Amino acid sequence: MEYDVNNLNKKSIMKFAIPSALGVFIFLFPLPWNGSVNIPIGILSEWLAALIAPVAPTLITVFILISAIMTAITSLLKPKAILDNKLLSKLFTSSPFYLFFKIIGAVVVLMVYFNVGPEYVISGDTGGTMLSLLKTLVAWFFAASFLIPLLMDFGIMDYTGTLVRNFTQPLFKLPGRSAIDLLASWVGNCNVGVVLTTTQYEQGYYTAREAITIATCFSAVSLPFCLVIAALLKVDHLFIPFYAILTITGILSVVIMTRIPPLSKYPNEYYAPVGKQVNEVEPQGITKSQWALKLAVERAAAAPDVKGVLNKGIDMFLGIVFQLTPLVMSFGTIACILATYTPIFQWLSVPFGYYLQMLGVEEAFAAAPATIVGFVDMFLPAVLAANIVSLKTRFIIGILSLVQIIYMTEVGTLMITSKMPVDFKGVLALFLEKTIIALPIIVLLTNIFGIA
Repeated sequence: MEYDVNNLNKKSIMKFAIPSALGVFIFLFPLPWNGSVNIPIGILSEWLAALIAPVAPTLITVFILISAIMTAITSLLKPKAILDNKLLSKLFTSSPFYLFFKIIGAVVVLMVYFNVGPEYVISGDTGGTMLSLLKTLVAWFFAASFLIPLLMDFGIMDYTGTLVRNFTQPLFKLPGRSAIDLLASWVGNCNVGVVLTTTQYEQGYYTAREAITIATCFSAVSLPFCLVIAALLKVDHLFIPFYAILTITGILSVVIMTRIPPLSKYPNEYYAPVGKQVNEVEPQGITKSQWALKLAVERAAAAPDVKGVLNKGIDMFLGIVFQLTPLVMSFGTIACILATYTPIFQWLSVPFGYYLQMLGVEEAFAAAPATIVGFVDMFLPAVLAANIVSLKTRFIIGILSLVQIIYMTEVGTLMITSKMPVDFKGVLALFLEKTIIALPIIVLLTNIFGIA
């Protein structure tokens, strides 16, 4: 087969290059902002969150109520007008399991919004936290829904995928196109990273195993949040080694986890309704860079126009607010109630107390609950560990909480409600395995860096 890269005209290359460069800048480029560092999508999302703050609780409550009511009507009455409409059917068709939790989410959000009901449901540690969290999430998802196509549809993932597959495949057992996804997931917002990953799976660009690997191992929290956690634990003066150890631990844990169960047991198969839609291996007679450019330009040529991007953005955003927000409200509130008002995490953390003790961590049993409560929310470990005397132990717990990244208030729920073949037990198993693997790496690197 012969291929002449010169056959590509300047206009077709620009259609790939300009939107892709803009997407890389928006999702990956760090900028100084308000005395810290942030990426443009983060700055835009924070501005949107502040803009809608006065009406956000009302909007979220309305979204959740509409979702619960319409899903109940669809499930019980099966109206033809909804079932025959592609968008409405997608938004309001649900299994009995998710219908139940959507109704729970609606009840909880009403109680929080009107400040009525038991304190353990509406307090600032449980339902109140979730409503506040959703205000931020909605702003992030609104911005990302309309901007993610710059990364997905204009060729940058195809271009980088072909060039770096010899690095990502042997190291992480992931296709080359995941490189942009990995970076976007690592430096940006973890929820946006999961949405990007699940969308790529549903479009036939990742296998189930690849998508679950990226979602559970690379959807890290944003750099500004890492600073917040470090400051809360009073280790922010050590932020450079803090973030360095976080990054090294994240990479090493992925290398290990991709080669053992449960990740290695997930099907290495593409989403059945669409099948495989990617080919990163260049044919004979074509250089890797030529093949990368060809794939990128072809992807950009098939990209939607402005109207198409807006329609896709609306579809994605509506799917998130009507399908995800009630589940985040219900799952997150239940998890926060268990963490705040029951001793269950203290009981469950006893084995980790012995594990920390074996690793030589000071105040091991005082720190133990913080090692597993991150399954509820990534902020809780820092709250529990804030009063630990040992700086080194606080340092270790802070890094662990940011490496775990599989928590039910956001990432876990996103994964479970996606089309990826992973359920609650699978998410829990991955969280525990990552915790067990990451802890000794963190302790070892902390010793090497001389943190005391």
